Amino acid sequence: MLLTITTTAKPATDLGRLLRKHPDRVQSFEQTFGTAWVCYPEAGEDRCTAALLLEVDAARLARSHSRASGGDSLSRYVNDRPYAASSLLAVALGKVFSTARTGVSEERPELAAAAMPLEIALPAVPCKGGPQLVRDLFEPLGWEVGADAVPLPGFDADSRYVDVRLRGEVRLSDALSQLYVLLPVLDDAKHYWVDIGEVDKLVRSGGEWLAAHPRRGLIARRYLAHRRSYERAAAERLAELAETAETEEDAMVEEEAAEETERSLPLHRIRIGAVLEALGDAGAASVLDLGCGSGKLLAQLLKDARYTRVTGVDVSSRALDMAEKSLHLDRMPERRRQRLDLLQGSVVYRDKRFAGYDAAVLMEVIEHLDPGRLPAMERVVFAEARPRTVVVTTPNAEYNARYGMEAHQMRHADHRFEWDRARFAAWARDTAARHGYRVRIEGVGAADPDAGTPTQMGVFDRD
Repeated sequence: MLLTITTTAKPATDLGRLLRKHPDRVQSFEQTFGTAWVCYPEAGEDRCTAALLLEVDAARLARSHSRASGGDSLSRYVNDRPYAASSLLAVALGKVFSTARTGVSEERPELAAAAMPLEIALPAVPCKGGPQLVRDLFEPLGWEVGADAVPLPGFDADSRYVDVRLRGEVRLSDALSQLYVLLPVLDDAKHYWVDIGEVDKLVRSGGEWLAAHPRRGLIARRYLAHRRSYERAAAERLAELAETAETEEDAMVEEEAAEETERSLPLHRIRIGAVLEALGDAGAASVLDLGCGSGKLLAQLLKDARYTRVTGVDVSSRALDMAEKSLHLDRMPERRRQRLDLLQGSVVYRDKRFAGYDAAVLMEVIEHLDPGRLPAMERVVFAEARPRTVVVTTPNAEYNARYGMEAHQMRHADHRFEWDRARFAAWARDTAARHGYRVRIEGVGAADPDAGTPTQMGVFDRD
């Protein structure tokens, strides 16, 4: 099966930089079901094409056959998997172009963040819904879509295979993520067993474009193999993203309403004050705000001349747009503007741009990560970025009852967990010990004699 990606942006060979695959070489990548090859049929200043060719070994695929494949024993060996662009190609694309999918480029960050003219060709895509479904899925994403049923010699009816051609001005990382999600959706089948981890894959890969997609229900249903409980979990998370994406005003209202305390007490201001005090005590001059959101902490840091370098990072480009607006970046005095950077990135992916800061802040961030991603976050922040001080705040689950919440109910729909004081203290001490830090734990907000404070904070200082 074949996928080609072409650009006419000049110099077109920059495509190789973003894909991290050199145009002068043919590279192979072993998969559990065959071999993926990357080559460049053309590579010039005016036009460059990268090709991903997947050779599927039917015997190897049959040996790794799971319940997700269905069918009888013969269908394990006699099927269209080696020839049609299905979930096999999506998995290979995800692995081979994993760095490009993140939208991060160490050499050319501005190139990775910019839209570029792209043409994508998939000669044979199995599609349960025909050419119209291809248009329904890709046109709302800004693509000019060409989709034609592939004729089968000797048959009068159209086949289920579609020749797909996409043309548009799109960020490469977005294009790859869209293909990663939508190829198995078109086929309405996956070659592997679907579990709850697929919900996280869907939301992480789809993000804002999926949250706003008019067919997001169908996409989630097919991607999650029609498993109702998974669909509900994905729908809640995507609905939350969609609400955040509507308007800046709505997003700000949603953020303010994330915790009921913020309606009656300015807890978010108390929290920011506690973080600023910790940073001041640490003597930090350069601060990395991981998960900066709309930029409330950044605004306070920029008001204080002690902070000579302030960087906000968020995985959401929309959140960064909100931060630009709320900080009035277009009218900011030049001296202050020179102290500020806004970066798109994730706390669970290694990023050299995170290194070299006196302090890093994760303010109400960790509870938005799936527990299984916490070790990755720890490696990125404590082992690789390794600032002198790390400040972490997170809700205290014991305090939730003071808001009239039911047991195990969380303060925000996107929270993956909320820890009580003992659990947070245990995690903080273990993390500090593993990475050579000392930690002190403090409460933030009005204290209840039994439940403690609404927010808990860990201040990590490197030995």
